[in-house]
Amino acid sequence: MHILLIHQAFVALDEPGGTRHHELARFLAQRGHRVTIISSPVSYLTGLAREAGAASASDRAEPNITILRTYTYSALHRSFVHRVLSFFSFMVSSFWAGLKVKQVDLVWGTSPPIFQGATAWALARLRRKPFLFEVRDLWPAFAIEVGVLRSPLLIRLSLWLERFLYRHADQVIVNSPGFVEHVKGRGARDVRVVANGVDPLMFEPFATGFDFRQTYELQGRFIAMYAGAHGMSNDLEVLLGAARVLEDRPEIAIVLVGDGKEKPALRAHAEEIGLKNVFFLPPVPKLGMAQALAASDACIAILKPIPLYATVYPNKVFDYMAAGRPVVLAIDGVIREVVEQAGCGVFAQPGDPVALAEAIRALADDREQARAMGLRGREYVETNFEREELAEELAVLMERMG
Repeated sequence: MHILLIHQAFVALDEPGGTRHHELARFLAQRGHRVTIISSPVSYLTGLAREAGAASASDRAEPNITILRTYTYSALHRSFVHRVLSFFSFMVSSFWAGLKVKQVDLVWGTSPPIFQGATAWALARLRRKPFLFEVRDLWPAFAIEVGVLRSPLLIRLSLWLERFLYRHADQVIVNSPGFVEHVKGRGARDVRVVANGVDPLMFEPFATGFDFRQTYELQGRFIAMYAGAHGMSNDLEVLLGAARVLEDRPEIAIVLVGDGKEKPALRAHAEEIGLKNVFFLPPVPKLGMAQALAASDACIAILKPIPLYATVYPNKVFDYMAAGRPVVLAIDGVIREVVEQAGCGVFAQPGDPVALAEAIRALADDREQARAMGLRGREYVETNFEREELAEELAVLMERMG
């Protein structure tokens, strides 16, 4: 079967960001399917564009996987208006690129950005092939609640498009059980959960990350690490507030690995208030994430205290668990249920820097217990969220559709 994936924010394994789709594509290819991915040359995490004609190693040579990078307006992080222009430019260019892909059996659309879902739907209908629509977060609902999406016209358009895609998809998949009620309530007929998972073999729970610590002069510190996007939703100002509360514990280092639109402002604020216990490190490709997480003693997952965020399964939490590190969780809802069932972390009330600081302090004060939590998390994801098993579910679903 030949599967066509339209995904502006696709990330290869040798790039920073979430690599769910590359890992799934590899599994599908190993199963004998062909996967063509139409993506952007502009990194969704950093906003940086590749040089003309440049390709990652993963773009060039993988059996049964073809990655096509098509034109996208590059000023992704300049403002919301520029971001919308980027979305629409990719929607159009990916449609024309998709028309040139031959002998497609199934078209796979993914959101966000939701506008590329329209491209996937149109290509599927023109070819009279099944349309699989994947919902990775509840856009535009999240964007409206955070305050990113304010234009009444764009809100109406986005809400209409959301319902249209749910109603016209032959199959809807969501990566969190918290999304099911939302998408069914807006017209989705057949909804399946294919959760975010992790390949445990990519991580080594007993590694020390010595080289990573030495590179950044973090030897001897208790490292509480946040790894991921530095965006408006991630509430990292609260993490800086927690770092300020922890200034009486100089051995505790708050380490932020990643990039995003808010990173320059966060760095400037940390310097302005004189935080000496906060370290901003560059983004790490997925192939290097094991070493970064191995250097940590605890890992932080945080989102703004918005009710809708109680529905999400963040990728980073599963990576943290696979790395055998205890989770400091400032997110309520379905992911809290996972962490508490696994016994692998400490919950801190979202939006509260003092609560977040005290959760980090508690783990630093009892490192043996922290280590035991981390190993319980590793065991739990091996049993419940192993990516190969989840990929098998997706493959079977696609084969039935095709």
